[in-house]
Amino acid sequence: MPSRNQNNTTISVVHEISCGLDVHKNSVSACLLYSDSSGTEQSEMREFQTFTDDLIKLKEWLLERECPVIAMESTGPYWTPVHNVLEDSVKVILVNARHMRNVPGHKTDISDSRWLAGLLRHGLLKAAFIPPKHQRQWRDLTRMRRNYKEDLGDFQRRVHKLFQQSNIKIDSVVSDLFGATGRNLMKLLISGNNSPTISEVENCLRGSLQDKAAELHRSVQGFFEAHHRFLLSLLLNTIENLETQISILESRIKEVMRDAQEAIRRLEEIPGVGAVSSHAILAEIGPTLTEFPTAHALASWCGLSPGNNQSGGKRFSGKSPVKKNHLKTIMVEVAWPAIKARGSYYRAKYYALKARLGAKKAIIAVAHKILKTIYHVLKYGVHFKDLGETYLLERNREAKIKYLTWQASLIGYELVPLDQPAATAQAPIFT
Repeated sequence: MPSRNQNNTTISVVHEISCGLDVHKNSVSACLLYSDSSGTEQSEMREFQTFTDDLIKLKEWLLERECPVIAMESTGPYWTPVHNVLEDSVKVILVNARHMRNVPGHKTDISDSRWLAGLLRHGLLKAAFIPPKHQRQWRDLTRMRRNYKEDLGDFQRRVHKLFQQSNIKIDSVVSDLFGATGRNLMKLLISGNNSPTISEVENCLRGSLQDKAAELHRSVQGFFEAHHRFLLSLLLNTIENLETQISILESRIKEVMRDAQEAIRRLEEIPGVGAVSSHAILAEIGPTLTEFPTAHALASWCGLSPGNNQSGGKRFSGKSPVKKNHLKTIMVEVAWPAIKARGSYYRAKYYALKARLGAKKAIIAVAHKILKTIYHVLKYGVHFKDLGETYLLERNREAKIKYLTWQASLIGYELVPLDQPAATAQAPIFT
């Protein structure tokens, strides 16, 4: 009887000593796995609080046990204090919770930490991207600026709503309610003058709006009472305070990122990428991209690459994965002004895809294209070169000619170049 080779299905050990941490707000459960002299797997459990002195005890325990690597879930902000203490002493692997589901019905803090340690021991965990300290500080600043700008927009919308409730129609006349003229008129209303004269309104006007004094005088005639003045005063003070804080943040961002000015200049050559978005992009991925071996890896990390969904030799919907990623949001925001740049490749690509896929999928595809461009600009230090609006047409020229020739033949016509006389052909007969 012929012998058969038996495959060894035992999962090999990658890390002889490993530790899994189940991190919470006030506690950390740790499980250390190692092999004894006979090669049998042994475990040691410990629990620590999350005060800094307790986390230092955790570090000392790991160093005493000669543990070179630990793994923990990326649980909100709770992993950050542990990482701050351990990053200089051991290798820290941060793991997406969706990539390491435990067995249902067996979930405890200790079992979670042991499960993590076991997966780490056998090299079955995929490490998340943890940027260096200076880049994490860039992120804090750019993300706070984004939050402040979102808050600013929210409070500005509240002013619009307040004016609708009080029959004030300034925003129906001026394009920017928070420009010089709009703010002057709001301060006039806050001053307590319920029926301002046209001369008082004229004193508030700036620029081309000086020609609309009569219309703006009508726009401030409403039911603006003491209650509305109080609310408008609070809203306007909050808006001005947010604008001041945003200005301070922008100055700080420029200061801490001054060493990355060359990368910022190259990014701003790309259509749609401005000063704000270039700083935000660098804060998210860094200027060197050492963690991303390919442009596809970067696109996959931020959720812009098409998903893989194939079974039985058939390819099904390849929609992008649903994941919250700051860079993905930034790239979609960059894509919208990029497709408005006349003569650009991105504009042509968007409209070519929009006809087939629709606007939403087309803008995601353009964001993906821009991200790949950003990867090459930063990774290889090259300058952006626009392929132009005619690139797609030239690339598909032969296929387009073949298709149009076939279409013409279906209705009895012949497609010929302009500099070549058409052959004599019988006129098509239509019934």
